[in-house]
Amino acid sequence: MALHPAVAATRQGVRRVLRPLDPGSTVLVACSGGADSLALLAATLFEGHKAGLRVVGATVDHGLQEGSADHARRVVAQMAQLGADETASVRVQVDPAGLGVEAAARRARYAVLEQLREHFAAALVLLGHTRDDQAETVLLGLARGSGGRSIAGMRRAFDHYARPLLDVARDDTVAACLAEGIEPWDDPHNHDPGFARVRVRRRVLPVLEAELGPGVAAALARTADQLRADTEALDAIARTSYVELVGAGRVGERHTGGSPAQPERMTSTDGGLPIAALAGLPTAIATRVLRLAALDAGALDAELFHVHVTALLDLVRAAGSGGQVQLPGHVTAYRDRSHLRFRPTT
Repeated sequence: MALHPAVAATRQGVRRVLRPLDPGSTVLVACSGGADSLALLAATLFEGHKAGLRVVGATVDHGLQEGSADHARRVVAQMAQLGADETASVRVQVDPAGLGVEAAARRARYAVLEQLREHFAAALVLLGHTRDDQAETVLLGLARGSGGRSIAGMRRAFDHYARPLLDVARDDTVAACLAEGIEPWDDPHNHDPGFARVRVRRRVLPVLEAELGPGVAAALARTADQLRADTEALDAIARTSYVELVGAGRVGERHTGGSPAQPERMTSTDGGLPIAALAGLPTAIATRVLRLAALDAGALDAELFHVHVTALLDLVRAAGSGGQVQLPGHVTAYRDRSHLRFRPTT
């Protein structure tokens, strides 16, 4: 009997990311119980066990819905039934203050996944985002005017994390579950129009597909891949420029991956940035250098927006001395003669 195309697509994506791992390595699969993550887990169990890998399924209970603890127990049972070598369930506390529910839940989720990765000594953590999730991310970035970094969408891999299904449509994960006799959970939050992503998923993308023809989601995801390569190249140039501007001997090594739970950081320096050198950089590099400097000074990554970075650039390029910019995280940027400096906001 021929393998169902949807099952083949999920396995192919997983096989690609598992290939570099040595036999005996542990892979952690984040599983919510939805079609995407269950299809991912099933594919990982098939490909992973064939390659001699240990596969651990993990579910995170955000405590945001009534009966979430019961649901987590059902997911654990389902992961075990599918053949996971070990399972884990962790409940987290989501504090939306200053972030919003979605961002706070994401940060809490990644934080606990990192703890689980360390606990199980996992070589890789797999996330079940699909091509449709990528398309939604691109559209949201466009609508918010968030710049190339946001339009570049989600990374295929970072640190110990990978997204094997970014080339797989959401319909295919549903079909894969159906073909393998797996009953996925339908998250009520996926139908709540109070979430911007749900509105994009259920209203915006269907209209675009109807008016512009099929393939819009795939085109948006393809755009993200193209922009991601450009963005990463510019980021690398900016990191080098930043180190040179503040002095290589006074700056710690910056971790180039980062995660939503632990944004990339550098060792802080209070030497300031030379304004003349900053002003001479191309805008695409200067804005990235200023973003790095702001984060290095303690600005909050989740709340540091384009408007803040633009204000920093205007401050650098303004004639004369003086002036300051307030940044999220109680940080103030100011001109001090020939340098741009940062200090805690009093």
